[in-house]
Amino acid sequence: MLKDLNGQVTKLPFYARASLILVGIFVFITMLCLGKGIIVPLLLALMLSILFSTVVDYLVKHKMDRVFAIALTVVDAVSIGALLAIGIGSKMNLLIDAWPVLVEKFNQLQAQAVSWLSENFGVSTKKANFWINEVRSDLMNLSGERLGNTLAGVAKIGVILVLVPVYIFLILYYQPIIIDFIHRAIGTSHEKEVSIVLSQTRSVLKGYFAGLLIELVIVAALNTIGFFILGIQFALLIGLIGAILNLIPYIGGLIMLGLSMLLALLTKEDPAFALYAAMMFFGIQLIDNNFLMPKIVASKVRINALVAIVVVIAGGAMWGIAGMFLAIPLTAILKVIFDRIEALEPWGFLLGDTMPPMVRIKLQRKKAKV
Repeated sequence: MLKDLNGQVTKLPFYARASLILVGIFVFITMLCLGKGIIVPLLLALMLSILFSTVVDYLVKHKMDRVFAIALTVVDAVSIGALLAIGIGSKMNLLIDAWPVLVEKFNQLQAQAVSWLSENFGVSTKKANFWINEVRSDLMNLSGERLGNTLAGVAKIGVILVLVPVYIFLILYYQPIIIDFIHRAIGTSHEKEVSIVLSQTRSVLKGYFAGLLIELVIVAALNTIGFFILGIQFALLIGLIGAILNLIPYIGGLIMLGLSMLLALLTKEDPAFALYAAMMFFGIQLIDNNFLMPKIVASKVRINALVAIVVVIAGGAMWGIAGMFLAIPLTAILKVIFDRIEALEPWGFLLGDTMPPMVRIKLQRKKAKV
């Protein structure tokens, strides 16, 4: 709404309001993309600090100095993460050592694929080899520019790994100031609602990440057992990588499917093992999607599947893999906020998975027609 020269309030037409909203959304998304290097580490640290705050509160409650409790919690978390990284890295060395053998196996598979294409589709051997070699070159040939981008990406990850623990320590240390600031910024008239939103946000994040951790362990165990049964090499490594990829909703599973089938082709003589690996993958996904995810993870975050897919893709487009991982918990926080604000409550309902009864929808349609 605007005021004219006479001081009267005039309402903007719909197209003007819609244009302003679209411009605002565009500017906001652009700022999020440009500020990726600052925003992503802060968001990761903020969410992890919410989880670690429970441990810190427990230690403080048992007469431990707050600063020491925060430092101990952060050091323990970093140590556990470092041990996991070292364990995965040691297994990766086995894969690197076996790389020449895998490349030779890939060359054999390429020859078989060329022969099959020639016999069944009449594609010339020269043309089939050209197609496969072109794709292979795109995937495996690291030019100077790509190598530079890779090193730059590794450097950025290193900076994030250093910044996140520092941010976590400072956020936990200044937690009382941050909470008091939020209350002051919103105002005393909404103090009760702010307390409820903060409490629900903490509960949702704790439940979500605890569920993810349980799901990670179970899926890693199922993947590893499945690969061991199939006799595929690097079963433990691929099982862990598959479980970590599974944390990225929908997209991570597709990557894992392709990876498991490729490894089955490269490490087994019979190509049928690629089909067995796919069947094993779908069996584990069946258990995950129908039991683990609904009972352990999704019960804490009531986000419908359509919204989950869209926000994961959008998060990946803006912030890469970190954006995919952050998309679901950030959307869950938005839903908690929207549900407590009357004007935004319909948007909170849209994000959720509460399906209205079909009878009510039919009645509403009949009333609209009348």
